[in-house]
Amino acid sequence: MLTHLRRWPLLALLLVPGVAPAGDFVPPEVQFSLQHLKSEERARAAQALGPLEDLPRYQVQLELDPKARKVKGHLRVELFVRNRPLDAVHLRVTPNAFDPRVELSEVKVNGQPAKPERPEDGLYRVPLASPVAPGGSVVVELDLEARVPRAQPGSNTLLGALSASGGAGDYGAFAAMEDFMSLVGVVPLVPPLDASGDPWAGPTGVGDLALYEPSNVLANVIVPPGWKVYATGAPMGELPQKDGRIRYTFAAGAVRDFPVFASRGYQSATATVNGVTVESHFVARDAEVGRRVLKYASDVLTEFERRLGPLPFKYFRVVEAPLSGGAGGMEFPGLVTVGTSLYRGAADPGSALEGLQGMGQMQQLLQAMGGDTAPLTQLGKTLERTLEFTVAHEVAHQYFAGLVGSDPIHAPVVDETLAQYAALLYMEWKHGRAVAERMRQEALVAAYHLFRLSGGKDGPADRPTSGFDDSMQYGALVYGKAPLLHHASRKLIGDEAFFKALRSYVDTYRFKWTCGDCFTRELAKASPSKAKELERLRVRWWQEAHGDEDLGQPNMGALLGAGVDGAELDPETLKLMEELLPGLLKGQ
Repeated sequence: MLTHLRRWPLLALLLVPGVAPAGDFVPPEVQFSLQHLKSEERARAAQALGPLEDLPRYQVQLELDPKARKVKGHLRVELFVRNRPLDAVHLRVTPNAFDPRVELSEVKVNGQPAKPERPEDGLYRVPLASPVAPGGSVVVELDLEARVPRAQPGSNTLLGALSASGGAGDYGAFAAMEDFMSLVGVVPLVPPLDASGDPWAGPTGVGDLALYEPSNVLANVIVPPGWKVYATGAPMGELPQKDGRIRYTFAAGAVRDFPVFASRGYQSATATVNGVTVESHFVARDAEVGRRVLKYASDVLTEFERRLGPLPFKYFRVVEAPLSGGAGGMEFPGLVTVGTSLYRGAADPGSALEGLQGMGQMQQLLQAMGGDTAPLTQLGKTLERTLEFTVAHEVAHQYFAGLVGSDPIHAPVVDETLAQYAALLYMEWKHGRAVAERMRQEALVAAYHLFRLSGGKDGPADRPTSGFDDSMQYGALVYGKAPLLHHASRKLIGDEAFFKALRSYVDTYRFKWTCGDCFTRELAKASPSKAKELERLRVRWWQEAHGDEDLGQPNMGALLGAGVDGAELDPETLKLMEELLPGLLKGQ
């Protein structure tokens, strides 16, 4: 029992410089959480969500032991019942969906012991002694202990990250290395409920992990000396403990998730964009790329704030992380991770080929494409564009679905396609249409074509994550084909109507939950005469299988496009690639 963690250091928070005590009508802990929001955003959030003091309140205490890869802590959740009586509190623990990694104990409801049920892996149901009527509240407290698995070996290289999936999993979201701990999901959170009162589905091993109702969070995280903590929220101070450890405190307001990361030996760089402190945290050896990532994140946020509306938070963090399973990044409110493999690939394109099966054949291919150095130069440019595009995609997730909420398990096309297309729009706004078109071919069309050339079959993109065979199919249809619905819709109604609808969509569903055809409806409002055609496009691109017709028949020449400096690849090189591709894909 972690009794020493139960006492929330409210007095210490009150003494943090720049934080004024709350008024009588709003609890102090809520006031601290709201420090995370821009002042003008608090009113917008309250308009969308109701009184912000009635949002779920989480008080989190964690102690990290990186050497042992263990975490222990205490959680207090206070829920305010709104629409219908509540007879149980559900808690989602995403790491347990894959293995029993987090153990809950000493569970209490309103101070009385309770015995949680486990209807499925990763989900706890805490029954209440009697239903709580709307207008009432309930407090759940518990202790937790977690054992964090080792990160997959090789996840710091590009091909290693692609191959370190081990089948279905969490892409390294809950994993530890010698100098880094990724603790996504270690804090149990209350999932949204559907119309029948059942909790939303949890992670399936393909796609994102979860998303939650906007909530207020106060968190203390204690780490050994030399370690730093990164989490969503406003930093409220670092306080040395008597035993030499450091306590980091964060306060987050109206956030849909609360990830926690810790590192040793990281460096940082910061910038400011329209009142938002943008931070980039990275391994020391990746400092040059880490600073470029800061610039990319700042540039993307500048464009998005101008065109999509302001980010509601005062802080936005980009953290380098050893992701696996082919993930380039992961998104959370006010914080994203970008894979170490992308940092290393951008810094040294040759490292992207380390561990490749058939390396001798790859050397033949490089020579056929124009020698050993010129293709690596081209590869370097491609990897740098991919890094910038990935950052743009993760920043776009601050809007879709961080701000405009949607169900990432049941309907991943809703947020992923807009994040992907918004990243493409950023490339256009920043670098011009020619660069954006090249990125469309490299990042979207090529993903679909590669999937088809590997033997995959086209199909509907609009389905739950559980409906996909694997991450490659998911990536090809959700990240490759489906985002181009928005490209087709834009062509149909024109730029003026499209961008008007995009901004209206963000404004309308800000802090709320959207639906599968809500953006199509906004497009129809901006161009009423095209309403039926817009719906037909949505059905065609998301619910039917016309990828070969719409994106072109996949072939190796179309996939590679051209060799060095735009020169077409000769038939012999194409034949070599066709022979090499199945082995490369099998090896990953």
